[in-house]
Order: sequence, then C-alpha cells, then structure tokens
Amino acid sequence: MVNNVFDRFEREVPEWFLDAKLGFMVSWGAFSVPAWGEPIGELGTIDDWKHWFKHNPYAEWYYNTIRIEGSPAREFHKKNFNDCDYDDLLDLWKAEKFNPDEWAKLFAYAGAQYIVPLSKHHDGITLWDAPGTGTRNTVHRGPKRDIIGDLAVAVRKAGLRSAVYYSGGLDWEVTKTMPAITDNVGHDGNGLTRPNDAAYSMYAYKHVIDLIDRYKPDVLWNDIEWPDFAKHDGEYSLAALFDHYYKVVPHGVVNDRWGSTTHADYKTSEYQFMADNEDGGAWENCRGIGLSFGYNQVESEIHSLSTESALRHFLDIVSRGGNFLLNVGPTASGEIPEIQKKVLMGLGDWMAINSEGVYATRAVAGLAPSDTPWVRWVKKGDRIFAYVDAVGAVEIEASEKIASLSTTRILGGGSIEVKRSGNKISMTIPTPKVAGPTVIEFSN
Repeated sequence: MVNNVFDRFEREVPEWFLDAKLGFMVSWGAFSVPAWGEPIGELGTIDDWKHWFKHNPYAEWYYNTIRIEGSPAREFHKKNFNDCDYDDLLDLWKAEKFNPDEWAKLFAYAGAQYIVPLSKHHDGITLWDAPGTGTRNTVHRGPKRDIIGDLAVAVRKAGLRSAVYYSGGLDWEVTKTMPAITDNVGHDGNGLTRPNDAAYSMYAYKHVIDLIDRYKPDVLWNDIEWPDFAKHDGEYSLAALFDHYYKVVPHGVVNDRWGSTTHADYKTSEYQFMADNEDGGAWENCRGIGLSFGYNQVESEIHSLSTESALRHFLDIVSRGGNFLLNVGPTASGEIPEIQKKVLMGLGDWMAINSEGVYATRAVAGLAPSDTPWVRWVKKGDRIFAYVDAVGAVEIEASEKIASLSTTRILGGGSIEVKRSGNKISMTIPTPKVAGPTVIEFSN
C-alpha cells in the first residue's frame, strides 16, 4: 500500500511499454577505463554480501570496490593506475570512437524498442552538463560530449524510444568521506550508505528535472532508492518530480526503485535477484550479457550469454508477461565489445524472422511451459504462439485452448502438420534458419 501522497499517480501502464518486450541499458562511465571486476557469479546466486562487495563482479562499482582494504580491485588499481584518484579516470576516458548513430543502428537491428543509458551512476559523474556538477561531467572533461543528448537524438532517429537511468540513491562523491560499502541489508538501499539530507535531495531533484526538460525520456529508471528527505508532497519533493514528469511526458513510465512506499509503474528484477517482483502486472528483468553491467575486460565467453541462451532468457520473460532490459557495456573508447556485439547481432537475426510473435504479445493461461522439450507460450488476440527450442519429431502438451491445428505455420517458413492425441500435439520441426527457438503460430 502506497502512502496517500503517491496515490494520485496510480494509473494504467501505457500500452507501448507492455508491447515493447525488449530494451537495452547502456552502462558507460569512467569505470570503463579500468574495466575491471572479478567474475564471481550472478547477482542473486551469492548469499555472502561481504564477499560480494569485496570481490564485486560489477565493473561499474569500481569506485567503491577499490576503497575496500584487501580487495583484489584495490591491488589492481594500485598496480595499474598508481592508486590514482578515481576522477583521474574521467580525464582518461576519451570516448574517441563513440558513434551514437552506429550504436542506435545496432540496437534497432537487435530488436530493442527502448534504450536506457546511464546519465549518472553511483560514482556521481554525469553524462550531460548537469546543474551543480561544475566540471565533473562528460561535457567539460573526458569525452567532452553531451552523451545523453547525443544518444537521445540518435536513438529517436532510429525509431526507438529514449530513456534515462539515474542513480538517485547512491552518490559516492557526495559520501566520499564515509566508509566504502562492504555489506548490505536487504539490498533495498536501506543497508547502503546513501545520502538522505535536504542538500542532496535538492541536488538530485534538479538533476532529474533537467533530464526531463532536456530529453523528455520515455522511461525514468531510478536506482537504489531516493533521498528520504524528499518522500513527501510539496515543492521539490519526489511527488512534485512525478507530477512534472507526467505533465511533460504523459506516456512515460517510472520503475520501482524510488522506495517501497512511493510509486512505480512497473517492477524490476536483476539477474536472479528480486525474482519475487516477476509476479504479474508490468515488470522488467535487467542483466548484462556477462556478469557485469559496465564493460569488464576480465570476462570471456564462458561468463557471458550466447545468442541461444539470451533468446531463451528473453522469451521466458516474454512468456511470463515481462520485458527484458539487456545491458550493453561499451569500452572506454566507445566500441561495443565483440562478445556483446555477437549476441546483439544474433538477437537481430532471430527477431528479423520472428518479431511478429514477440512484440505486443501477452502471457497466456492454460498452456504450461516445458523444459523437455523447451517450450514457452504467448498470445496476441486470437493467435497463440509457441516458442519451441527443438528440432525433429517433437511432442508437447497443449490443452484444448489450441482448438485449430489446420492453419498452423512456422514464422519465416510455411505451414506445418500438427497432430493431436489427447492433451498432446506432435509435429516435426525443421532446423531453423537462424540460431534460436522456432516460433509456431496457431490461429484459433
């Protein structure tokens, strides 16, 4: 139950977001210069938070990890960067190969419908000329570009929706005199060292208002809470921020990471963490192609999704009514790493044939998923689609909800003969044209 202050924001989630299914987050920052983290595992699979923070696989947490005494990241930083100040990395970040139009072209081909770049991560460096940051942003230092503005123009030119990520809960520059984060309670922001005072509340408020006014983001993706001081109504409050956002971007949506007692249009999970948010309604799972969001030079293909595993993960989410926010972590120079690019191209090859059975679909009750063979189901109006990751003779359970078998077809192919025996149907599935599951359409 939300506080009364936020009751007025309860609304139907815009159809465009429910239809979109696939978005890309772009995690780029000064942390992309060292590009280093220990690939110890996925978030949600390691219960020991002290171990997680000391050996953090998230390269974008580098600023925090190098402050933990005895951490391998600290030793790496001493050896390779002479234990320099974190902000020296901003000056080393040149983004000399950054081509937003090429990025947007790749994202569009891969099938994304909305793009969520980091405007400010926990290190506090902004990727636009944010108010109150002086020269500690990418316009005045490092890349010397308005990265958020350049991306917004390119993404929209490519026909995609442009969004922004903002770390409202953590800012390590603001809290740099406080100890590094070495443990966590609940990972909802309350166990972390986050600024909650009036000064930071105003600072963050002005940032997000500026993002709204300049770029009109279709999604406002906040992270790790919002300053407690502002969780009320009135001038400069979080409620005032939501009022302004929905006035400027009526079709916009906000995620659920502003605080549990505030407002959200949709819920989020991350890797295998917060999976209880995948419980119906509007929701989104986010994760990297590897184990990190920021580019991590230590990762290899053994730490990363393949096209096939990315598609299974994506389609499982779609079948359960969610969206998939897949992260891209560019190098400091502005290139998409080959491991990541290979997956994006593979997604695009598959979507070029099968997107009709993905976009604007909804979860369907009464048709059970299966892992042997791997099958997931969705619907679009009277049409039902099965994602089947198998070839040759296949038998799957399918209730009488699948009434007609005479018009069954394979997307990107032709008709396919399907036979029913009780609650099971059987067919022979040819080898697909591209890697990934075959999509079979049943028109009832």
